[in-house]
Amino acid sequence: MTPPPDVAGLLRALPEGTLRGRARGRAYIASKTTFNGGRSIKLVAEELGGSDYISMNLYDLGTGPRLFPCEMPADKVIAFLRDFAPDRP
Repeated sequence: MTPPPDVAGLLRALPEGTLRGRARGRAYIASKTTFNGGRSIKLVAEELGGSDYISMNLYDLGTGPRLFPCEMPADKVIAFLRDFAPDRP
């Protein structure tokens, strides 16, 4: 799917590697990996002490960014990206 205009920027702004943060009042550990010179980004996040799981891929194609949630609704991953705030180091 073509993501809303803010979503690709939110994902790109997250630091590479493993990070902790909060979304919707819950703590998560997330891992962001970038491939192909930044044209492909994978994000996986697991709720700490809970069962929530987020997984998505973003591909920067010639026609624009495409978001591919992994076996979950796009609305779920978009809401997560909009609310996720990494913890300060």
